[in-house]
Formats: sequence, structure tokens, C-alpha cells
Amino acid sequence: MATHTSATPPEDSPTAASYRISSVIAEHAKLAFIPPYLEPIRNYKMYQYHGVNFASAGAGALSQTFKGMVIDLRTQLKYYKREVAELSNRIGQAEAAIISSSAVYLFSIGTNDYISPFLLNSSLLSSFPNSEYVEMVIGNLSMVVNAIYKRGGRKFVFLNLGDLGCLPGLRILKPETEGGGCLEEASNLAKLHNKALNKLLSKMEQQLNGFKYFLYDFKSNLAQMITQPSKYGFKEGEKACCGTGRFNGIFSCGGKRPVKIFELCENPSEFIFWDSYHLTERAYKQMADEMWSSEATTEANSLKKLFLCF
Repeated sequence: MATHTSATPPEDSPTAASYRISSVIAEHAKLAFIPPYLEPIRNYKMYQYHGVNFASAGAGALSQTFKGMVIDLRTQLKYYKREVAELSNRIGQAEAAIISSSAVYLFSIGTNDYISPFLLNSSLLSSFPNSEYVEMVIGNLSMVVNAIYKRGGRKFVFLNLGDLGCLPGLRILKPETEGGGCLEEASNLAKLHNKALNKLLSKMEQQLNGFKYFLYDFKSNLAQMITQPSKYGFKEGEKACCGTGRFNGIFSCGGKRPVKIFELCENPSEFIFWDSYHLTERAYKQMADEMWSSEATTEANSLKKLFLCF
């Protein structure tokens, strides 16, 4: 979660969409790069005029997601409240309210909540019906968005979820005898999430005065890239550039990982997937450019207007 833009998830996190996409959006909006909220040395004026980043690599909406290794969404909200209070103390409540209402709040959340049980061999998913599990994720997101709205936030950006089962790291969980297709259990969770997210945002737009949002269809755009890579200038739509095993889906691409052996493609820009779970920089940039240039039918759903209009 971030005001204006977010940054952070590094290469060793299960998702980095918000990092790559928000960085490009920041360039389009002519904003400076925003360092993490917990940066030891903070330039307060940069935070005041360019935004604050609360994102945490691998975080989910649920506190159980990669617990102990990430800053979950509720904790990010706590930091946000602290930041708003500090801003009010420094420049006064009236000025802080103007900043809060003109800021754009970007959310890219949910992927880790749904893929972590598969990666950690957790029984969490089996403890709840899929619909109930999705309700918990959406419920936490709703709580955080409402809390920001109560503190003046009015302009929000969201990404829905792609077919999670088609990530190289989840494809390899399908038996080789099944042709290496997508892991349907994970993709079905993403479908339920996207449906619930659409319903939530539509409800908020109707019930919350001044609430505006832009929802990027990450799912459809990624699916088109995977099935028609050449149309978007790629040569490979399923296999990752870096990793090992089928589809290079084993998460071994450098860093402190159990598997130390990996192969690396010569030209990452020809691949849609960089590693088991992340897209390449080129793929993320294409999506961010499309988000910025897209002209929706209503003012509330135009990303560019959210940034340029007060």
C-alpha cells in the first residue's frame, strides 16, 4: 500500500507487481522515487510532497501470510495512521487533509494470500471453503480502504489478480503427465477474488461520497501476453528466464534460496516471466504504460486523471 506510488518488493519476494508498475507510473506522474517508510534516514519533505511507501515484499492482506517474514496489510495501515498524525503535527490538520484527499493510494495485494498455502504446503486453505477464505482477504482489504477513506483518502488504484496457477512456480505443481497446464486450484481462487473485488469497489463507489478508483485488469492483460507473446514482442510466454526445473519454475534464481543451481536466459526482454513468480521489467513496463494511457469511459476510472485532477 502506498500514497501516490509504492515501491519495494525485491527480487526474492513472491510478488513484485506493485514495485515495477508503480515505479513506471511514478515516472509518468513526474514523481520522485519513494523510499520505504521504515528507511532509517527520512527526507520528510519528499514524503510530504511525493508520497509514502508502506509496501512489504511478500505481504498479504491476511496476517497469516508469510507470517514473521513480512509486514502485513493491517500493520501497514498502522504505519499509515502514524504518518498522517505526524503530518498533521508538522503542517496542521487543514493542510494535511488536503494532502490526504489529493493523494492516490495504490494497492497490489492478494497474490501472496492465495499462493503461500501452495508454496508452504499449508493446511490453511483446507480449513475454510474457498469462498470464505476469499471473503477474509477481501474483508481485510475493505477494512484498510475504509480506514484510509475516513482519514481523507478519496482516490484509489487497484490491480486484480492474474491466473495464479499459470505462474511458472505453480505450473510445476501439476504432474508432468498433465502437459504442464496451469494449476486450476490457484487460478480459481484468483477468479473468486476478482469477482469479490469488483463487487466491493462498485459498492464503495455507490456508498462513499467522493470515492474514486481505477481498477487495472491485470488478469486479462497477462493472459493475452501468455497466449500471444509475439503480439507483445516476446518469444516465450510460459517459461521463466531464470530458474531451474520445468518452466524454470523452481525458485532458485540467486539469493538465499535452498536450491543454488539455476539457468539464466540470454535476453530477459524476450520473456514474460523473469523467474518463478515475477514478470520481467519489460512486461511490467508495458502494463504500467497501458494503465497510464488508457482512457476509461468515466473520469473516476481514469488513472491519469486521478493523478492530474484535484
